[in-house]
Amino acid sequence: MATDKMEIEQDIVTPLLLWYESHKRVLPWREDKNPYRIWVSEIMLQQTRVEAVKPYFDRFIKELPDVSHLAAAKEERLLKLWEGLGYYNRVRNMQKAAEIIVEAYGGMFPKEYEALIKLPGIGDYTAGAISSISFNESVPAVDGNVLRILSRLLLYEEDVLSLKAKKEAKEALKPLMPESRPGDFNQALMELGATVCVPNGAPHCDECPWKKMCLAHKEDCWQDYPKKSAKKPRKIEEKTVLIIGDGERILLHKRPSKGLLAGMYELPSIDGCADETAIVEEVRRLGLSPLRILQSGEAKHIFSHKEWHMKGYGVLVEPVELETGIFNGRGKDYIMVSPKETKQDYPIPSAFFAFTQYLDIKPGMGKEIVKK
Repeated sequence: MATDKMEIEQDIVTPLLLWYESHKRVLPWREDKNPYRIWVSEIMLQQTRVEAVKPYFDRFIKELPDVSHLAAAKEERLLKLWEGLGYYNRVRNMQKAAEIIVEAYGGMFPKEYEALIKLPGIGDYTAGAISSISFNESVPAVDGNVLRILSRLLLYEEDVLSLKAKKEAKEALKPLMPESRPGDFNQALMELGATVCVPNGAPHCDECPWKKMCLAHKEDCWQDYPKKSAKKPRKIEEKTVLIIGDGERILLHKRPSKGLLAGMYELPSIDGCADETAIVEEVRRLGLSPLRILQSGEAKHIFSHKEWHMKGYGVLVEPVELETGIFNGRGKDYIMVSPKETKQDYPIPSAFFAFTQYLDIKPGMGKEIVKK
């Protein structure tokens, strides 16, 4: 992304910063330049809208107000605080980074981009955002918003998801960054991409401080940019989700410590579209005695590389006697807890949120499937 197509620096930087000063949104992580708060917000904002992030950010900061608290948090509580945001390795990497900051930096955030980028889960964009906003370091923070703006501004023909595009974007922005306000410059670009040069639908060109120099605006071809290579189709997996309960508690399964949704508590499931016979067999395999079954809706959940197409069934089972609160059936890593406890203590992936309304399984609900 060569800069020879751009006007002089004053025509680029000044209008952008003036626009930002009068149009920036009031956001909780912009209240100060605290690097911890900025870090938490930037990680949460990956793949997630600002309005959706706000309540998660407030809850997270209230319980884990600084690096030391994050480093010391129990994994299940950490995952519960992140529940619903998805991509749970993000928060695991945050804790690993927090532990390093506590041990190697005495709990003080490293100020330099080069030190930040070495921490787990902190990539080029996040390191640039933290170092520029919190510590006034002149480092571009290039994310999808910035790439979209530059690709339309310059009619950039390369795939914006490529490493080449990100490298050229950084090179184009470096000489433009004002030494006194690099953080504001980066945030202004983020804001412009989020609210004006938007990812979905037509950009609001009349509100853009760069509309006079934007080539896509001049040629009315914004819909052709940015250029992106076609993604591979996601793998589709059919699942039968079981909401198994005895009228007081429901059954949860803890996923393995590695892999997809690692360490989370899920509703038990069967691969494929199971019929009632297969459901009964699975429940009995777990050491439970099924009494009734009811259909509990359908749902689809999209991961980055696969889709789950799910059908849910509520299964009422005979009362279960627990020893020390642990389910002692044949299933490994299963527990039985009250629906209230699932809301407070056990992190359940958002993939199952469509079925959590059925957790309160009571006698008399559904169709009888086992005759006495």
